[in-house]
Amino acid sequence: MPALPRPAVGPGSRYTARAATTRPRPARHTDVAALSRILTARDLWLARMLHEHRVLTTRQIASLAFTSPRSAQRRLRTLHQHAVLDSFRPLTQTGSAPEHYTLGPAGAAVLAAHAGCDLADLGWRPTHTGRIAYSPSLGHDLGVNELLTHLAAHSRTTPGTGLSLWLSERSCARRWGDIIRPDAYAHWHDGDQLLPFFLEYDTGSQPLARVEAKLAGYAAFATSANAQPALLIHTRTASRDQAIRRRLAAPARDLGLYIATSSADFTTSSPWGPWWSPLDGGDTRRTTLIRLADRWTELSPPSDLEPTDADTAVTLPVPPLPPVPEADV
Repeated sequence: MPALPRPAVGPGSRYTARAATTRPRPARHTDVAALSRILTARDLWLARMLHEHRVLTTRQIASLAFTSPRSAQRRLRTLHQHAVLDSFRPLTQTGSAPEHYTLGPAGAAVLAAHAGCDLADLGWRPTHTGRIAYSPSLGHDLGVNELLTHLAAHSRTTPGTGLSLWLSERSCARRWGDIIRPDAYAHWHDGDQLLPFFLEYDTGSQPLARVEAKLAGYAAFATSANAQPALLIHTRTASRDQAIRRRLAAPARDLGLYIATSSADFTTSSPWGPWWSPLDGGDTRRTTLIRLADRWTELSPPSDLEPTDADTAVTLPVPPLPPVPEADV
């Protein structure tokens, strides 16, 4: 099975230049009220997902919400024509990249209307798609979303197993940014078992000392929040994985953190499989996510994940999958 795509991290990246929006923009924005006649529950979910996670490819969207890539492409074209979604296709050194979808102007207006706020309060700007397309973190963001998309989509074929919660880097920063800034926070379920975890998606661009320095923040979080999620560190290569393990083994043990590592050399299209190696001494053989939960019985999620009066329709966690199945239209 193909490995998860490796992120762009500099001049040698396969994302060396980027194309602007690949399809003509509509002559005028679709009336937001008129959109209520055509937008389905899945469409609204997708708009929220793109607001939360910034960018998803056609294949990622199809695996989460459609029965086939063709049906996904058909619906995505319709949503693009109504400016609910925007898109671009990065230029690559070889071959062609898939379509990358972002939240469009009409989609942002719909979300703002649902939340009872202005577009500015939503954080959307007319330059939204261009800033994502040319962002130096695009490869990193796609890598995070690819890994978690595989986990979320797993429950479509294996009911009772998958992600029940997936918070983006931005949502994590809004909740815990004064202490930690993980790339994601998620809950992996298998039946009644739960693995709450933070994700650090390491591209190899940071020195090991900086990676190690993050552990103090996770230890402080465990103390202040009275919670103990696992920390999963995903790297680009097995050699980087081994370097991180050598550097972090002692401080992880001293700080009482539950850490497991893996890399794209091991993690294929089934990241729930036996690819994760614990860092807490003893048996460090690679194992599955749910066996990590079996091993680390002290794990617990943060208590501040429940909605509060301060939440709006666009700050509540977005379900990793559409709320209800529907026909592909």
